[in-house]
Parts: sequence; structure tokens; C-alpha cells
Amino acid sequence: MTTAQETAGDGHARYTYRLRVPSTAAAVLEAEWARCRWVWNECVARSKKAHAEDEKCGPARLDKMLTEARARMAWLREGSSVVQQQLIRDFGKSRAKALKDIKARLPQQQRAGMPKYKKYKKKHQADASLNYTQRGFRLKDGRLHLAGGIALTVVWSRELPKPPSSVRVYRDSLGHWYASFVVPTTTEALPVTGRVIGIDWGVKETATTTSDHHDLPHAEYSKKAAKRLAHYQRMMARRRAPKGKAQSKGYRRAQQQAAKLHKKVARQRQDTARKWAKRVVRDHDAMAVEDFKPRFLAKSTMARKAADAAIGATKRALVEMGRKHGRAVHLVHPAHTTMDCAQCGARTKHALPLSERTYACTACGAVAPRDKNSAHVMLVRAGLNPAGADRVRADGPPVRSQREPGIPRL
Repeated sequence: MTTAQETAGDGHARYTYRLRVPSTAAAVLEAEWARCRWVWNECVARSKKAHAEDEKCGPARLDKMLTEARARMAWLREGSSVVQQQLIRDFGKSRAKALKDIKARLPQQQRAGMPKYKKYKKKHQADASLNYTQRGFRLKDGRLHLAGGIALTVVWSRELPKPPSSVRVYRDSLGHWYASFVVPTTTEALPVTGRVIGIDWGVKETATTTSDHHDLPHAEYSKKAAKRLAHYQRMMARRRAPKGKAQSKGYRRAQQQAAKLHKKVARQRQDTARKWAKRVVRDHDAMAVEDFKPRFLAKSTMARKAADAAIGATKRALVEMGRKHGRAVHLVHPAHTTMDCAQCGARTKHALPLSERTYACTACGAVAPRDKNSAHVMLVRAGLNPAGADRVRADGPPVRSQREPGIPRL
């Protein structure tokens, strides 16, 4: 089984492992999740009521509600108080984040009366997810022991670098269980190469770089799986039961096959992104990456191909890999990167149509593929030395910097 590593806040990372869960332990975890789901829904109901009555309903008040409920209900006391209290903390954080996002989007005059609660977790629509702090779990003899006497076998694909501070046990859409440990990050330094690279995101190619050897072609995993997916979806359509009746075993089997195919495509994209990011980070000391937001492509005619390219996941993997190995990652604002010349810095008067794939500068006469020129523009804007990149002469004409202010360095 593979292990996934991703950032989990400042100075921490997540290491995810597959769990071998017997039927008895699975029943206990599902019962624990039923209690946590009830606690979450009660938090939502109390927040709605407090909002209607113009009262505050913070974590302290919700903690008091949980203490009273556990004293009153034996069913709730059977579960671990650690995971239930952590759920209240997660509810408070998610509500605060949602409120912050709403305030950022709405003008001041429209903020009155906006909701301060989250959605209910329904039984058949929310996958189980249990968070345990350090006093709610322990690792012994290679097994994960959770509060409440739950012992799970972990498939250790690799060792944890440091003792974990918390763990999240969750079930995915296929019914597989995983344990995601949070550990302090450790920088794994790589040898200095003296090279830099500029990266431009696109749809024809997922990533076009200043190095011909590090371009990432569009893998088209979803396109390759479309025929099989359509087969399973037709099976589901034929076997769908009328509204109000339970679905048949054949329908659920076809639904499971479609979900497995979706999961396979997602894992293929993730695996390709991580391998490519590792190769780029290993071969370069600094990277100028286009801070591209692919969300707007979802409303365009390129929505399906853009989603299959997984630009957001690939960029995230590159940033995380750069942080892990201590490489400099510069996020460059994407405005006018296809209109600027990487050689002289001149800007065209009109935006180039997507059908025009060659950039020709009217000021200096430089001609280059459109995406390659944009990748070199990333280097210029990030303030990196273009002489360290491929296909750029060290003794060439001086390059006028078009660096955008406030470019973050991770």
C-alpha cells in the first residue's frame, strides 16, 4: 500500500497509511462515528438557535453542552470523550473559517444576518472521520490502539520520521479505512545544483517549463477510463430503483465499480504529480511557478480537459515537495504572462487568442512557443537569474524585470 504525505499546517505534515480493520472493529468505529455525527448535528442546531436569538455559541458553551449530554445519555458515554471534544474544536474552526470567507466576499452592508453554522452530517452522505489527540491513541507493537479499546493493524509502507501528535482515522468512498498521522516536518536537504526553472500551467500540456526535459504532458487518465465509466453508469441507470425504494444489490455493485474507477484515476493523477514534482525539485534549487487558479476553467469549454489535467493538485504537490526539501518556490502572479516578452520585457497591445501557439515579439523580434515564453517570463518576474535556465544565454541582452510586488516565497 502506498503512503501519502501532505502538509498539515505550519511545521507539520501528514503521513497516511492503510488500515486492516476486522468486522468487529469496523462496527465499533461506525458506532463511534454515529455518536460524533450526533454531536456535530447538535452543534449545528445550537448554533442556528443561538444565531436566531442573537446569542454567542462558542466552543466553551458547546463543551458544556457535551458534558451535560454525556451525563444524561448512557449511549453517548460509551464513546470516547477525546474524539467528541475534538469534533467540537473542528466545528468551531470550520465555522470561523466559513464566517471569514463570507466576510471577505460580501460588502459591509450585506453582512448582517449571515449564517454562523455549518451543514448537518447525514448518515448516508458523510464518510466516517474520527480525530484523536495524543491522549486518545498510542502505537504499540506496530498496531494502532484507539481510546475505547479499539486495536487496528497498520500497513506500514514506511516508518514515521517522528512520534505523531495526532491521528485521523477515516473511511473513504470505497469503504477502505486509513490512518493519517500528524508529525513535525523534517527538511530533507538535497545537493545544490545551481539551476533554476520556470513553470507555466496549461491545458495542452499540464506543465511547460524552461527545461525541455521537465515538461509534464497531459496524461488524459480520465479520457482513457471514460469508456469503462460510461459502462458502469449505464448499468446504474438500468438498475436504479424507483424513488422511495431501496436500491438493489446489482445497482450497488455497479455503483461500487464506478467509485473504484474514479478513485483509480485520482490516484494516477496524484502519483504522476508527485513523481514529476520530485524530479523537478531534485534537479533545481529554485522554481518560479505560475500562481494559477484553475477554478475559472470549470465554466469554459475546456472544463473537462482542465479537470483531467489536475493543475491544482500538481501545483500543490510541487509546493509541498519544495517545502519538504528546502527549495525556494516563488509563486508568480499570472497576469499578462502570455503577453510579455521574456527577452526584452515588451508587452503586446492585445491578448493572444488561444489558437495562436507561437509568440512573436514586435519589439525585439524574438520568436518562441507561447508556453515556453511564459515559462521564461516566470523566471524574470520572480527575480531569478535566467542564465541558470535552459535555452537562455548568459551573455545575451539584459532582461528587464517585470517582477510583481508581493510574490510569496515558500
